[in-house]
Amino acid sequence: MSSSDKSPKLLNYKTVEREASAETVIEKSRFIGYVKPVKSEEEAQAFMAVIRKKHWDATHNVPVYVLGPEYHAQKFSDDGEPQGTAGLPILSMLKNEGITDVVVVVTRYFGGVKLGTGGLVRAYTQSAQLGLAAAGVIERVIHRRVSAVVDYTLLGKVQNYLAGHPTIRVADTLYTDHVTLELLVLPEEEAAVHSAMVDLTSAQLDWVPGELEEISCLAVLRTHGHGDA
Repeated sequence: MSSSDKSPKLLNYKTVEREASAETVIEKSRFIGYVKPVKSEEEAQAFMAVIRKKHWDATHNVPVYVLGPEYHAQKFSDDGEPQGTAGLPILSMLKNEGITDVVVVVTRYFGGVKLGTGGLVRAYTQSAQLGLAAAGVIERVIHRRVSAVVDYTLLGKVQNYLAGHPTIRVADTLYTDHVTLELLVLPEEEAAVHSAMVDLTSAQLDWVPGELEEISCLAVLRTHGHGDA
């Protein structure tokens, strides 16, 4: 089953850092959550095929993927589990967390104990979350690269200001006849930072905005596993 989403445009979003897996046993059933960062539906489908082939004897291989900051592509399947108990809860969890550009496959080997609808939802969600934790959730935050050129006599003031502003990153510092600070500034703060630095330097500042760039940093899941179902 596939669907499209028309959520507001997201500049900042979460994804995963690497391919990983995690295994857990819930009421005698073995669950393995596989996770991989992907950039295309073809990549996602190829990974899903690899897991299906690897676990051809599993009771279920539940696949989910989402792509793009606006979730322009998303797909899930319950793979034989009762409708709405496996793929959809994983998809909902990913979107609630703001995680995208990822494929998840949760493999289940049935252990003889039925979990019920609520138990299945918790088990598949928890297994996916364990896989995400193993893969390392990161946040990609859009910054504006700005070249701020100042005189050496003003460098101390500027550095003190930047040190007290935790959302500004100093990507590089170039020392020539002037000092050029390569800054990464959040777009929504750019005007305020520019104004503050103009005041700080008495307008003795060259401010040259550049391109928008994605910066990665560690992130955490807002929700946690629900324990054994």
